[in-house]
Amino acid sequence: MVRRLSESTVSSLTSHWVKRIAGSTKPAYLLIPDLIEEALSDGQLRARDRLPPLRDLADALRLNYTTVARGYSEARKRGLIETRAGSGTYVRGRAPAMPLRAGTGAEMTMNMPPEPPAMAARLRESMAALLGAADPYKLLRYQDFGGTPADRSVATRWLRRCVPACAPETVLIAPGIHSVLVALLSQLSRPGQTICVDALAYPGIKAIAAQFNVQLQALPGDEDGPFAHAFEAMCKAQKPAALYCNPTIQNPSTRTMPQVRREQLADVALRYSVPIIEDDAYGMLPLRAPDAFATLAPELTYYVTGMSKCLGAGLRIAFLHAPTARQAQRLAGTLRATTVMASPVNTLLATAWIQDGTADDLLRAIRAESAARQQIARAVLDGLAYEADAEGFHLWLPLPAGCEWSPSELALHLRSQGIAAVSAAAFSTDGNPPDAIRVCLGGPGDREETEDSLRIVHETLDNPHHLHSAML
Repeated sequence: MVRRLSESTVSSLTSHWVKRIAGSTKPAYLLIPDLIEEALSDGQLRARDRLPPLRDLADALRLNYTTVARGYSEARKRGLIETRAGSGTYVRGRAPAMPLRAGTGAEMTMNMPPEPPAMAARLRESMAALLGAADPYKLLRYQDFGGTPADRSVATRWLRRCVPACAPETVLIAPGIHSVLVALLSQLSRPGQTICVDALAYPGIKAIAAQFNVQLQALPGDEDGPFAHAFEAMCKAQKPAALYCNPTIQNPSTRTMPQVRREQLADVALRYSVPIIEDDAYGMLPLRAPDAFATLAPELTYYVTGMSKCLGAGLRIAFLHAPTARQAQRLAGTLRATTVMASPVNTLLATAWIQDGTADDLLRAIRAESAARQQIARAVLDGLAYEADAEGFHLWLPLPAGCEWSPSELALHLRSQGIAAVSAAAFSTDGNPPDAIRVCLGGPGDREETEDSLRIVHETLDNPHHLHSAML
């Protein structure tokens, strides 16, 4: 079914695109396909959406007709849109969605942990025992928001690995990290305000910021993360609503911010009283990591972690540690309004698995499986410069110098081959995405499929003549 975009949606998209085009050195006709793909990743555009006519879009973007026509032409080449004579231009989206597990496709877009085969029987038995012993009607009732005192006490034990000083009264249990980020942005910022971020960031924070009309300001940085002096300059020029960071095994770069850079950024935040949103989705994966921002700037930091990125994507349970009990209570009200409560079944599993050691054993098994897949990547991608963390399950692959693929074209072509990856445009917050793709090693069902999928990636980069082949 065709969906005609509302005037407000078109206005929101085009106003954002005008800023991106004005702030980019990339030719506008080449940037337009990137923006369409980004809007698809953010959920602002969907397959079968009808795009504005060329002249209307040219007027809205303050570009000439020819430039926008070339932009649509480039988007058609990438398979993002199609034009029907006498009807208009429609979003095709990406190639048909592939199964997240099994089937013929290797899902490498969603960043999910691998599933160690040795744990399957134990998890099955544990789930059956827990559900068998539970009162089914209790699981079907409304629950205490933020978790019962017993649940929060167990969650606090888990969090103290990374935030030793947290206490049950500052901890909330929520249905996933994304829902916590929605609550935090709605509470800490107002429309038109700025949140400081890295030049590459979790696409979800981009989508949430766009929904709230909050501006994301990319801070210049290096391999250690954003520069503290750039953050301070922003604080002096216009006090930002918050600093958002994903400091451990960052998505997508895989880098972990070192202790010194964390201390420098925390010092700036403390001097200018700028809240910190610490998205530590991968924080439980490393055996050792630098101090959390919640330890370096406890009075300002909202620390968020969860189970979905460390144990399993379907275990939608997040733990939030707020600076004070009062701030936790305020956030509880916001979260209640947007999510009602966390799933009682997921909360039951998470609490029981932390208590009986299943969570620790699964985490160890995932680390071992990730290490094995990273070893496969080193062998298969030999000769390619890429970034990865030995305890993580994704990698960041810059395209080789002189490569004839663009990241978006490469991602689209790989999808036509049954391999799903994500181009850098989905993560870019400064309008100048690097020529790179992110590949998740946890998506393929087993190590053999991981190896086969990575070989296809390598061979595709070695054979640019595929660039103009038909994409189904």
